[in-house]
Amino acid sequence: MNRKLFITGMMMLAMTMQAQTARKFTLNLTDDGKAQMVCFLPENPSGRAIVGVPGGGYSMLSNTHEGYLASDWMNKQGIAYFVVNYRLPNGNRTIPVGDVEQGFRTVRDSAQAWHINPNDVGIMGFSAGGHLSSVISTLSPYEVRPNFSILFYPVISMDERVSHKWSCINFLGEEGHKDPKLVNMYSTQNAVRSHLTPPACIISASDDRLVPVVTNGVQYFSAMRNAGNECAMYIYPSGDHGFGFGPWFKYHDQMLNDLGSWLKSIKAPKQDAVRVACIGNSITDGYGIDMRAKYGYPAQLQGLLGDGYWVKNFGVSARTMLNKGDFPYMNEQAWRDALAFKPDVVIIKLGTNDSKPENWQYGADFKKDLQQMITTLRPDLAQPAGKKKGKKAKAVKVAGPKIYLCTPIPAFKPSWNINDKVITDEIIPIQQEVAKQYGLQVIDLHTLLANDADKVVDDGIHPNGEGAKKMADIIAKAITE
Repeated sequence: MNRKLFITGMMMLAMTMQAQTARKFTLNLTDDGKAQMVCFLPENPSGRAIVGVPGGGYSMLSNTHEGYLASDWMNKQGIAYFVVNYRLPNGNRTIPVGDVEQGFRTVRDSAQAWHINPNDVGIMGFSAGGHLSSVISTLSPYEVRPNFSILFYPVISMDERVSHKWSCINFLGEEGHKDPKLVNMYSTQNAVRSHLTPPACIISASDDRLVPVVTNGVQYFSAMRNAGNECAMYIYPSGDHGFGFGPWFKYHDQMLNDLGSWLKSIKAPKQDAVRVACIGNSITDGYGIDMRAKYGYPAQLQGLLGDGYWVKNFGVSARTMLNKGDFPYMNEQAWRDALAFKPDVVIIKLGTNDSKPENWQYGADFKKDLQQMITTLRPDLAQPAGKKKGKKAKAVKVAGPKIYLCTPIPAFKPSWNINDKVITDEIIPIQQEVAKQYGLQVIDLHTLLANDADKVVDDGIHPNGEGAKKMADIIAKAITE
């Protein structure tokens, strides 16, 4: 009798599992079919998708409990799930990286057909696949970078002394794993960037004997937290290494609840949301504000504008508008990401660091460099509209975002050689001149915060939480009006 009940129960479970998945199929990611992606589309899609990356020490693929086994749970949540069976590197790291990137391109390119929000595609990697997922999350171009990352007991460090030796050797190669530059570059805790690295959830067991959690997962969490990025970490008392989605894991149900709750906390932007790119230096980045990804001015601007907008922070500390400055903004990954974001609105707030004497010695180039940034964002502004001989002038079609130029906020102290007189007498007049030339709106933060010395931190340069809120209020009003 018990055997019959067991068989009946298993049959019912199998039927339930089938019911969650509307369609399963396999796609080749390479012409020779050596890299493939197994696709599980849910019956009731939520719009979310996750690309799974199995582990195996870069010597094999553990794509059952670290791959396909997650499909039922994912589809039950309405999540489209894709397992990438990538080619092994054999010392050529570009092979697995390219395969996973191609998987991401395929998912995003097919988003409409598969009922996916292309702005809500995450990655989930296990062990060496966790390392590969962290590489995609930190070093890949914006177009194939995930919106969030789930890293199961990930290899993070490529230093074999504190990590999984064979993952390091197999990924970097016999010579590469001895190269300190490569080891440093692909130890992905070093590649985390404020605002640019997506939110992450790290899942490990404290007694992991294969990939030490303290020198791997904890290091990635620390880098994320220090960068002000959103990150969660769940370390279970036991489970060793490689439990994946296996029901034998003692904390399996708790892990699924934790993961499900975390996924619900990651809010996806609407597909038709107005995209707002906040470009700037440390004031945009949120220097001096703990958890600036949540409390900096761009985050507060998001709260004011609501879900009809998608605000992203592309601020980088210490950067200059001047291309001959000590740290030019247009040399940064953040600038490339801002362009790839394809914004509808751009807020440019640069100039504070340009006022330093070591930078302002090149001040004659400020106008030219500002013009370069504007015309890169808006190529239609590179050639002013005019009448062609013998023909009526035609309206020029807008070929890019609406751009707002923000004046620097007041420098209440001369910290780091920042010079408020240079800002007011030289930089702001150039901004106003260029704005007039291109028909752009100026948001005069310098004047509007002139009496707010209490809204900056002790250095007299960077806004505190209240200052960030006032900036967000001013900019939100400009955008919505």
